[in-house]
Amino acid sequence: MKTEREHGISRRAFLTGIATAAAAGTVGLPGKARAGGEGAFATLIDLSLCDGCEGREMPACVAACREKNAGVVPEPVDPIPKPFPRGQIEDFSRKQGVTSRLTPYNYLFVQKAEVELGGGKKTVSIPRRCMHCDNPACATICPFSANHKFESGAVVIDQDICFGGAKCREVCPWAIPQRQSGVGIYLHILPTLAGNGVMFKCDLCQDLLVKGEGPACITACPRKAMLIGPKADILAEAERRAAAMNGFIYGKEENGGTSTLYVSPVSFEVLNAAIEKGPGRPHLGKAQRKMEKTDPMARAVVASPVIGLVAGIAAAAGARMKSGKEGGHE
Repeated sequence: MKTEREHGISRRAFLTGIATAAAAGTVGLPGKARAGGEGAFATLIDLSLCDGCEGREMPACVAACREKNAGVVPEPVDPIPKPFPRGQIEDFSRKQGVTSRLTPYNYLFVQKAEVELGGGKKTVSIPRRCMHCDNPACATICPFSANHKFESGAVVIDQDICFGGAKCREVCPWAIPQRQSGVGIYLHILPTLAGNGVMFKCDLCQDLLVKGEGPACITACPRKAMLIGPKADILAEAERRAAAMNGFIYGKEENGGTSTLYVSPVSFEVLNAAIEKGPGRPHLGKAQRKMEKTDPMARAVVASPVIGLVAGIAAAAGARMKSGKEGGHE
């Protein structure tokens, strides 16, 4: 059995960073939504170790994520209000068992790529979920400040004040957030005009991080293909492993840098050509930050008095809804 140090990140370093991150809380938005501080974490996914849990009904990381987040999405209203004047309902409530893509009920899935390696065919398994970008456009552009970048490195959507407008998905290079219509605060304000549900995605198990515990997917991985630790240590470990396997790193530069790093013995250009892509199935290609030249405009939008007023109403209503849930009332 390998020791913690042989895996590259010690538990002491992890817990020390967790304490720092928990004390720091969240960073102000927009413009400061970065994870470059001492408490920032990153994750490493080693594709040379991941085998997609061959032989299991479901990859362990996917099963652990689904178990932890079961019941997060409320039951949608019936019928779901149709958006006006345009837009479409996105309803996965009858497809909750789907694990072959990202959905509001499935924050992690494993892509497969059939490639040539070492003169033979190889199947590369690629766990996919939110990249937790260092300077996330999704957190910058959200007009209701429902999307936050925590000092831990996690990018988290506050479901109590999200209107499901999907701006976060539009500016995400990988279109990670997924919408479930018919749930959320918009139903209590303007159900046809002010939103279309709630956006859902991986939050890096932020609730576990602040308690000094690792994300469910990483804890469950039987091959230790997924690691978490202080960002500088994870980056050094990714570079060490990539050099050892004469391989490649993804996530270091993409979208201005992310808190999720992949290492692979196969180039990501080759992997990207081999994977199935489309809604809920992110690419592995180059990713330039879409908001790079528009951050000043986004800050102006977020600072708008009208938007701020609506956001205040949303926050108040969300607090009441949350209080009702905690008190056992619906």
